[in-house]
Amino acid sequence: DLEKERGITILAKCTSIQWEGTRINIVDTPGHADFGGEVERVLSMVDGVILLVDAAEGPMPQTKFVLSKALKQGLRPIVVVNKADRPDARADEVVNEVFDLFVALEANDQQLDFPILYASGRDGWCVEELTQKGENLKPLLNKIMAHVPAPDVDVHVPFAMLVTLLESDPYLGRVLTGRVYSGKATLNMPVKAINLKGELVESGRLTKLQSFAGVQRVPVTEAMAGDIISIAGMEEASVADTICDPAVTQPVASTPIDPPTMAITLGVNDSPFAGQEGSKVTSRMIRDRLLAEAETNVAITVNETEGRDAYEVGGRGELQLGVLIETMRREGYEFQVSRPEVITRLV
Repeated sequence: DLEKERGITILAKCTSIQWEGTRINIVDTPGHADFGGEVERVLSMVDGVILLVDAAEGPMPQTKFVLSKALKQGLRPIVVVNKADRPDARADEVVNEVFDLFVALEANDQQLDFPILYASGRDGWCVEELTQKGENLKPLLNKIMAHVPAPDVDVHVPFAMLVTLLESDPYLGRVLTGRVYSGKATLNMPVKAINLKGELVESGRLTKLQSFAGVQRVPVTEAMAGDIISIAGMEEASVADTICDPAVTQPVASTPIDPPTMAITLGVNDSPFAGQEGSKVTSRMIRDRLLAEAETNVAITVNETEGRDAYEVGGRGELQLGVLIETMRREGYEFQVSRPEVITRLV
């Protein structure tokens, strides 16, 4: 609901489709700087990107941020000018603005030679020229097949997978999502988790293996290099860790988790109006909810404060912390929030 109301992507999402005998994995990534670390890790899972730009509004501030990350990783974008059927659409001007943005971000010659498509996501059509009549999304899928390279992987080496997303499931426990970089994963195989330094985090078994099909997760018995999968069976492994065969010693290269830049203090509401807005008002309830958030949202940190009924919550920015506060409020929590403070470090 928050994503729809604010018009932004807060959490990355994965899906997969079959097109002409080829599986296409699709990942929707946040575009705001508050979720910067997640953007970089998500981009490490893909071999190409689609830059979606509004035909009337043109490139937005967050467009520059996420595009710069994609260009630095050497990915070649496909530009899709969406809402091309709007009365106030200015598709040609927007394409020029996008090109200027590419130049400003120092894109190379290959990246500057980007294909352009015009689409209406609401009506489900896409065309290569505005003069054409849109019928379906086949031109986009064909362009992906022609423009995005197939993953360069080796299935004959030991299994290794980089964890990019972390979730908590009431039945499966910790669910880790990421791309298989090498080898093959099979159900119940023994694995280990190592961090970016190559240190052992834990050992375990793949008790659950899931692939993506449309918006559903489908149980599978094996996954090959290049697939994006979700696994269960690990209790301590986290984002940026490598899940791999016990014989593997080198972790998959990854972007470290960004440290918090801003902190707020959440505490029990002790004002005269306490108890009027929510039902979950105790210190223990607030603490448990914050710790549960920190377990699945690695960009959030939670620390005890000197006061018994308050906790310091660190995040990447006002948007990220604001989303957490609003989510908790809608879940029935009542608390008081301090003014945000910038976290300083000595370097």
